[in-house]
Amino acid sequence: MIQLPLSKLSNVGTTIFSQMTQLANENEAINLSQGFPDFMPDSELLDHVDHFIKKGFNQYAPMGGMIGLKEEIAGKIENSHQAVYHPDSEITVTAGGTQAIFTAIATFVKKEDEVIIFEPAYDCYEPTVELFGGIVKRFEMKAPDYEIDWNVVKSLVSEKTKMIILNNPNNPSGKILKEHDIQELIKIVEGTSILILSDEVYENIVFDGKQHLSICKYPELKNRSLLVASFGKLFHVTGWKIGYCAAPKYLTDEFRKIHQFNVFSVNTPMQLALAEYMKNQDHYNQLNQFFQEKRDFLRQGLANTSFELLDCEGTYFQALKYDNISDKNDLDFAHELTINHKVASVPFSSFYKNKLNENVIRLCFAKKQETLERALENLSKL
Repeated sequence: MIQLPLSKLSNVGTTIFSQMTQLANENEAINLSQGFPDFMPDSELLDHVDHFIKKGFNQYAPMGGMIGLKEEIAGKIENSHQAVYHPDSEITVTAGGTQAIFTAIATFVKKEDEVIIFEPAYDCYEPTVELFGGIVKRFEMKAPDYEIDWNVVKSLVSEKTKMIILNNPNNPSGKILKEHDIQELIKIVEGTSILILSDEVYENIVFDGKQHLSICKYPELKNRSLLVASFGKLFHVTGWKIGYCAAPKYLTDEFRKIHQFNVFSVNTPMQLALAEYMKNQDHYNQLNQFFQEKRDFLRQGLANTSFELLDCEGTYFQALKYDNISDKNDLDFAHELTINHKVASVPFSSFYKNKLNENVIRLCFAKKQETLERALENLSKL
């Protein structure tokens, strides 16, 4: 038999999200593991899609995206963060946030370049860096606070550091960066050529009156940063796979060289529908309150259980410590919870390279009221 070569990511398996969703389906469990809403998006948005499909806008969009959508994105960023991007030359519509992240890494990370990430980390960062020959340097944020020691981060920086990847608000911990974090980052990159890839897909899901501090608010960082966002998270349409990357022209020019050979362009009628829908800013400005009500409902329902609720400042994920319930590691506990108690979660260890186990799991609360009620009924029996 011919020995075929292994792939570049032969050591990578199926993601924990797919694993837990499959386990939930097999056991008819309530799926609070994978981060997607189980409710319909706004019918107005769907009507816009229907309109543009029937009007015949069903062929390729321009490579960088439909200009109307890019203008709305630029307006949103300027209104929210007082940062200006040229719609045509500094904003690129992508096939979801993950494709934007992949393309940014593919564009700039070369063999033996070092990339700093913060764990717990979204699972696409490290494999993509390694795919292009880069070396990942990790800072582990730990329960219960998930704070960053910037002196340690500074020690990870070397002459080989090409990029720092941020996820703010952070999935899965729900933490947001504060002003002092941003100022420490500014000090670290000052006088260097380090790029910043800022994954801000949950930017409009921040709670308790706190402010999302986008990387683009700070001129010292904006000029070296690629900002990634997602309409899937913004408008409850994760299956549409539409996001964007905003970056200075000199970075966007390079980004698009890879983007054009990756997906080239993105779904035309949905871009037009999103552009029309975004003209009403309430559609995204009210998201904080919408999801805070769901977060508060879940937290109130868990308050009388043996779970310890960790802070949730943003995203639509709630982190729970279960030390008072079980001494099993988080993967085994998540399996037990799915099989025996019919609620699927994600273990935090899956977000760490070394599988750090601190007895923490993640629940998604981007669900219908009745879904959360059913889950709480099961969890209250633990």
